[in-house]
Amino acid sequence: MNRVLIILVFVVILMTSCKSKFETVRTSQNPELVYNSGLDYYNQGDWYRAQSLFEIVLPLYRGKEQAEELYYKYAYTHYNVDQFILAAHYFDQFSKTFYNSDKKEEARFMSAFSNYRLSPNYKLDQTYTLKAIEAFQDFTNTFPRSDRVQMCNDLIDEMREKLEDKAYYGSKLYYTTGYYESALSAFGNMLKDFPGSENAQEVRFLMVKSAYIQADNSIYDKKEDRFLETAKLYNEYKRKYETSKYDEELYEIFKETTKQLQKFKV
Repeated sequence: MNRVLIILVFVVILMTSCKSKFETVRTSQNPELVYNSGLDYYNQGDWYRAQSLFEIVLPLYRGKEQAEELYYKYAYTHYNVDQFILAAHYFDQFSKTFYNSDKKEEARFMSAFSNYRLSPNYKLDQTYTLKAIEAFQDFTNTFPRSDRVQMCNDLIDEMREKLEDKAYYGSKLYYTTGYYESALSAFGNMLKDFPGSENAQEVRFLMVKSAYIQADNSIYDKKEDRFLETAKLYNEYKRKYETSKYDEELYEIFKETTKQLQKFKV
């Protein structure tokens, strides 16, 4: 029992002494000590303590020789603890503040990459995906000979696929839940944004089908215009795809659409 108590007391003392060392430095009001201790913690991978100390001396070293390294490592402390919003901001600010720095290229890339790390599943809001794409495109334009250009292009392609998935599944959700007018609009926007989509044929088929179902269930005053729209979409589809797995169903839609339009010619 006494041995356990002694060990516990020793552990508490050890933890307290460690904390006291950091707190002593943090409250020392000695910029040089805080700066050097921050570098030590940074080199040890203790990002939170390094960040805390860097925050204290950042304003004090502004305009001094150490400012560039200090700001650069401060940005990395945020990245290394997954604080990607702040990391993106501080890397961007670094590149603007130290525009002649040999670390400017890396900082611009890391700002974009931090936004990439924030890019979520396609089902969620894609604000950071768009920010990352814009930042990577800006990087490749600014540093066209950088070794990172290919990686930027690959990541842009990856994120565009995510945006395409969001557009495709979002449009299809309108269709499957019976919101055919919204489905038509969403499918149309998807084809404008992603004309080379591997789902383009299915999307055009679903546009014809959405237009037909909407027309068939419309009030009389809207039927003619909506069946005309169905016929138009059908003809556009057939011009683009001579044969497809949807031909049988499309033909039935076309026959019924033609039949309905004949009624308005009487």
